[in-house]
Amino acid sequence: MTQHRDVGCLHAVGPVTASPGGPPASIDPVGLVSHLYLCEGMSTYRIGAVMGIDRQRVGRMLARAGVPVKPRGAGRRRPLDRDRTALDQVVERLYAESGLSSVEIAAITGIPQRTVRDRLHARGIRMRTKGRLNREDRMAVNPDTLIRLYVRAGLSAADTGRLLGVSRQIVLRAAHDEGMPVRVGGPEPAHGPAEIELVEALYADPLVRQALARHNVARRPGAGPIWQRFPIPVAVSAELAEELYLRCGLGARHIELLTGQPAQTILRLLRANEITRRPAGGRSPFMRRWRAAQR
Repeated sequence: MTQHRDVGCLHAVGPVTASPGGPPASIDPVGLVSHLYLCEGMSTYRIGAVMGIDRQRVGRMLARAGVPVKPRGAGRRRPLDRDRTALDQVVERLYAESGLSSVEIAAITGIPQRTVRDRLHARGIRMRTKGRLNREDRMAVNPDTLIRLYVRAGLSAADTGRLLGVSRQIVLRAAHDEGMPVRVGGPEPAHGPAEIELVEALYADPLVRQALARHNVARRPGAGPIWQRFPIPVAVSAELAEELYLRCGLGARHIELLTGQPAQTILRLLRANEITRRPAGGRSPFMRRWRAAQR
């Protein structure tokens, strides 16, 4: 092995030829080991292989020279790996631009899924929520179009959805997300408003406020898609889900608007904890309570 003298290194050496039995007698072995470790960035394993000695002896020599050795597994500073940088850029494009999951990227690149996620984190990429129903990939409706058709023109959610090629549920969800007044379903009420700004109504409800305060769930006012309002969803315990669903009378979609957890996740949590669900159809107790309060 040939080493070139580094004038900035106190341990630099001239041309050296390593022999299987150890370093040449004319070279200070401790100084050479220190140079290889500090200046060349070699690991103790690599130094031992080059000099024909075991790793433990390398460690003792570094200790004798007063050179601090990093813990095993901490790694050594190495030159920039351009191939890895290029691969990381490909991984980022596949995830952020093509919308592939970390599992799919791992299958394409041969990199373990955990490593894919670690590299994305290292590049500052915000991770999407896991699962088939992740919040970021939901079908969206342009807010301006929604205002024009649903709010100003007065079309129903079903008619608006037909014009936009989406379901009635997506129209209503988008309207609630954007903080728009949504018309209450069913017969026109004889008294009180026919529209509701759902997020504000939920936060204004006394039972809901008490439940959120008990479980230290902060208020998230403001309009926008659920994944923007809750970049990190609130961790919903079985106790919180039960209180919001049974005591406060909320639906799964209402709980989603308060926590950022998808409604399907809330429903699975209710099933897993054997919390009795209300029959499908009809207004939730919260909606009946809200309408009664508006009279």
